[in-house]
Amino acid sequence: MRIEADPGRCVGSGMCALLAPGLFDQSEEDGTVGVRDGAPPDTQRATAAAAAAARCPAGAIRIGDG
Repeated sequence: MRIEADPGRCVGSGMCALLAPGLFDQSEEDGTVGVRDGAPPDTQRATAAAAAAARCPAGAIRIGDG
């Protein structure tokens, strides 16, 4: 599973970091999304990433294979 976050599209709502703090973080400078290194196990990761992507108001999170 590949998780991508587009900080240029992000509006800084923080939903991703609230729903999946093990996967996402926010920039201290402007609040935009970032994907954390050292993600949790695949099962938890897939569920958390899907929830964050579904609730991202800007559509800044993408999930793919690979």
